[in-house]
Amino acid sequence: MKRTILEAEDLAPDGVRIIVDWDKFTVGTSFFVPCVDVLEAKKQVKKVAGDRGWKVDSRLRIEDECFGVRFWRVL
Repeated sequence: MKRTILEAEDLAPDGVRIIVDWDKFTVGTSFFVPCVDVLEAKKQVKKVAGDRGWKVDSRLRIEDECFGVRFWRVL
């Protein structure tokens, strides 16, 4: 099995690498992270957002029968 190295801004709340195109995460946009460990997902996204000086909001969701967290970038 090939392992990939996590970059500083990659997410992996359940141990599976999730790559977010942070340059496209502008105010008013959102993205969904399918995961079980929602607290870890929130922690990881808030760390990246904080490092960039962004504010984010999040909600637990079920989308397309997958549990996870949707994040929005807000002012």
